[in-house]
Amino acid sequence: MPVSPAYRPDPRFIDLGPDYADTVQAADFPQTTLRVRNDRAAASVGLETLSNEEWIAHFGRFAPLPGQPGPIAMRYHGHQFRTYNPEIGDGRGFLAAQLRDDQDRLLDLGTKGSGQTPWSRHADGRLTLKGGVREVLAAAMLESLGVPTCRILSLVETGEALERHDEPSPTRSAVLVRLSHSHIRFGTFQRAAYYGRKDQIEALIEHVRSLYHPQVAVGDVPGLLAAVVAASARLTAKWISAGFVHGVLNTDNLNVTGESFDYGPWRFLPRYEPGFTAAYFDHSGLYAFARQPEAVFWNLTQLAGCLKLVAEPQVTALTEALNGFGPAYIRELRAAFLNRLGVKSLGEAADQRLLDASLALLRDKGEALRWEPLFFDWFGGFSSSARALGGARGKIYQGEAFDAFRFALLEHEPDRPERLEHPMFAAPEPEEMLIDEVEALWSAIDQGDDWAPLHAKLARLDAARSAWAL
Repeated sequence: MPVSPAYRPDPRFIDLGPDYADTVQAADFPQTTLRVRNDRAAASVGLETLSNEEWIAHFGRFAPLPGQPGPIAMRYHGHQFRTYNPEIGDGRGFLAAQLRDDQDRLLDLGTKGSGQTPWSRHADGRLTLKGGVREVLAAAMLESLGVPTCRILSLVETGEALERHDEPSPTRSAVLVRLSHSHIRFGTFQRAAYYGRKDQIEALIEHVRSLYHPQVAVGDVPGLLAAVVAASARLTAKWISAGFVHGVLNTDNLNVTGESFDYGPWRFLPRYEPGFTAAYFDHSGLYAFARQPEAVFWNLTQLAGCLKLVAEPQVTALTEALNGFGPAYIRELRAAFLNRLGVKSLGEAADQRLLDASLALLRDKGEALRWEPLFFDWFGGFSSSARALGGARGKIYQGEAFDAFRFALLEHEPDRPERLEHPMFAAPEPEEMLIDEVEALWSAIDQGDDWAPLHAKLARLDAARSAWAL
């Protein structure tokens, strides 16, 4: 047996039947070179004991893991930049396995770049190596900051020369495997609604309720929507506190557990800039940094419309559940900023003062402060004042905006101040993920096949994860 006793297969998506996915085969790649192997994530699902050869067999050649039925490409629709598209689905990926983790959560192993499927349309079903590296970095950074995110389990280079219209070509290819808490998207419900399949919507509701939100009673559709709304509000607030811009918040890129995944043109803020966009093709700024709550709420509205088809008598309760997003988001945003500053809640009014003062200071100091350094300098609350004022940005911590921030922070008691003993907080700068560093990491790989800088960055991010302990 190539897996550990902790491995627990549980392929539950097939319980829904053949109307939700198509059986597919992975592409036959000319080479499979293991580039990233996440043993910490693998250990959570009992896969860390695989040898590198076994790893490549399962995550480069996609031999089914024990107890798994084989790859299936999931069917879904979606609003893409608010235009409905019924022609999409898993076009370059599939669900490779489902299994239980060490917290008894049902997790998915999903691929990206694994070849063509019935939903590929005219695309090649492949992933560029640069795209895979960027996704590895995004997930690692978000996890370090306590954002609900998939984890990248594996990245294998596959030896093909890909042509892409939006980057230098030919370019190297890869296949990626992510470990996610569900791949059931809002768009999965939209596809069933598009075809008027109330039976499929009802089946999805019970599937999602029983597996991901079991605290919701059977038949309580508004309760299920409220659970998804709450999870989505928490996720959105965490993105904002991390200074993260997803870039493509279409309905097929949000799932029912409030865990983010599928990182394409993402960026982290270089400085406080509400209108900052990640995707070069987002000409209207629809998915700009500060518009992400609006985008998530709009997508939740589409999900609610699907649920309404089978819960018309409960429409008032559905509306109330949906409208809970705004208040939940504000609560979660306050909590997220307190969490990032390492201080305890003092109540709604004081917490709101600290949130407002933090944003005002970030806006006031702009490029001199950036985003991430504020939380690094002042982590642990006012007990970090000597460290912050004596550090690289000590001279900018002055003026009216800083005075308001300092007063608001002084009110709040440190939360687990022993975390400041971690060596990371003795460094002059935090770990960031700005575009210049991302491009430098890729350049080392592209120009010299030098993977050492990437692996060093991932090691530092893992240390930061332990230090923040968010």
